[in-house]
Amino acid sequence: MLFKELGLSAELLRAVDQKGYSEATPIQQQAIPHILAGHDILAGAQTGTGKTAGFTLPMLQRLQFGEVNRRRIRALVLTPTRELAAQVGQSVNDYGQYLPFKTAVIFGGVSINTQISKLRKGVDVVVATPGRLLDHMQQGTINLSTVEVLVLDEADRMLDMGFIRDIRKVLKVLPKERQNLLFSATFSKEIKDLAASTLNSPAEIQVAQQNTTADRVSQIVYPVDKGRKRELLSHRIGAENWQQVLVFTRTKHGANRLATQLESDGITATAIHGNKSQSARTRALAEFKRGAVRVLVATDLAARGLDINRLPHVVNYELPNVPEDYVHRIGRTARAGHEGAAISLVCVDELKLLRDIEKLLGTRIEKEFVPGYEVDPRIKAEPIQNGRSRRSAGNRNGGAHKRRSGTPKKQRGNSGGPPRRRRA
Repeated sequence: MLFKELGLSAELLRAVDQKGYSEATPIQQQAIPHILAGHDILAGAQTGTGKTAGFTLPMLQRLQFGEVNRRRIRALVLTPTRELAAQVGQSVNDYGQYLPFKTAVIFGGVSINTQISKLRKGVDVVVATPGRLLDHMQQGTINLSTVEVLVLDEADRMLDMGFIRDIRKVLKVLPKERQNLLFSATFSKEIKDLAASTLNSPAEIQVAQQNTTADRVSQIVYPVDKGRKRELLSHRIGAENWQQVLVFTRTKHGANRLATQLESDGITATAIHGNKSQSARTRALAEFKRGAVRVLVATDLAARGLDINRLPHVVNYELPNVPEDYVHRIGRTARAGHEGAAISLVCVDELKLLRDIEKLLGTRIEKEFVPGYEVDPRIKAEPIQNGRSRRSAGNRNGGAHKRRSGTPKKQRGNSGGPPRRRRA
């Protein structure tokens, strides 16, 4: 189906054409008519399916032909990470370039005063992460009483990150009469509960089987001992001449260490994670996109929302503790109809994590043993705690330094209650 068949305005079609698009993706074909008709929607879509345009285009048209309320916040988009907020904000600007709307992108890690100044001048659309939005609400620097459209983008990730309380605080100050659009890659019980309490008779859209990975992603597992993972990664990058590789680690420290080690192997690399300033994260991503850096090493939190055209390779240097994160990780490749490869380096400690991922996907991932990197059967599995195995933690500083837990002291030993909110 072509975009011009979906009932979009001339201004929006002109912007879509300028972006070089003509045919709508399945999520766009299904979501746009429902949103234009004013329905709430509950949409399940993998990353890379075009869901951002799927809600941005009809949202802008609803504002275009709705009641004129100049420079009042009429649409609010909540996202889990800074990078995704920036990406959505850019899409709103791109598709709305021929419409008289102003957009503010609000997230942490940058000056709040600049954001306050922009809000005071008046904006029509706000794209925000929950943590920084709550800061503005507490300071009284934002007024959400005129919101007509609410979008919860990647809602499953926001819940995983512990934002449910913030989301509910935001919902309390919004007008009861509004349109609600919820997008999620997975439909857990928590997502269904949130949808039941937020959406009004929603149209349900599912463009791919729940918890499946993109059809165009080829997946492979390389069994390897933990101590030889970096060596194998460098070998494959060189032997296969991979030019653009997104590599995932579990921890920020691990991302920094791997990037440094790859540099020592003669492979240009940089790390991106939550401890990096926003300017450093933006600079690293820009260098990676233009090819100045060959490898971008990232944590799950930092990589969520990264939009990299034609990214050919995603490597799980360490498997995620949460199986659904595997789906999100490899969704960074094979976007917009392109093909991609997802490679996982799996040691004996991670075999249970691999089984959990395969159970979620409902299929076995092909394994390939690389000559020269055979697994040593004498090495026994050790439990993975706080993102790393006891073996790797003990090897730091000769095992003399005990790694400090990332959990606040007052929360240690408390397994109940919702997860602690991470600042975005």
